[in-house]
Amino acid sequence: MRHNRSVNHLGRKSGHRKATLANMASSLILHKRIETTVAKAKALKPYLEPLVTKSKEDTTHSRRIVFSYLKDKNAVSELFRTIAPKIADRPGGYLRILHTGFRQGDAAEMALIEFVDFNEAALAAPKEAKKTTRRSRKKAAEAAPAAEAPAAEAPAAE
Repeated sequence: MRHNRSVNHLGRKSGHRKATLANMASSLILHKRIETTVAKAKALKPYLEPLVTKSKEDTTHSRRIVFSYLKDKNAVSELFRTIAPKIADRPGGYLRILHTGFRQGDAAEMALIEFVDFNEAALAAPKEAKKTTRRSRKKAAEAAPAAEAPAAEAPAAE
């Protein structure tokens, strides 16, 4: 039984696990979205979110703490320069995990993990208009000429 075992060890020793999470976090920061297994994505989320929170305050101390976890200067500068200003007003929940199916080779459950504010497809997509049914289309067609008729009569009255 796994009572009180909150960390998923991912089948690795602690040094290997820390290196894996640091590499995945750096890749996610640089690319804004990566595809990995669900277990690794779930392990990465609590690893990276505190670092993103630290990046809101751009001080030497917070940069050094984040660097001690990531061990990648480019990822740290990307985090503090581009990601932190964009998530400054968000109180948490910076990452999103989307399940994508199963891997062909070993049937491992795969997922996309991405920054919430950096999903260009979702941010650029226009808001869908409410779908109209046939019944509401008739009502809309009847209401439109009725709204235009008083506007046409007003200039004639003058």
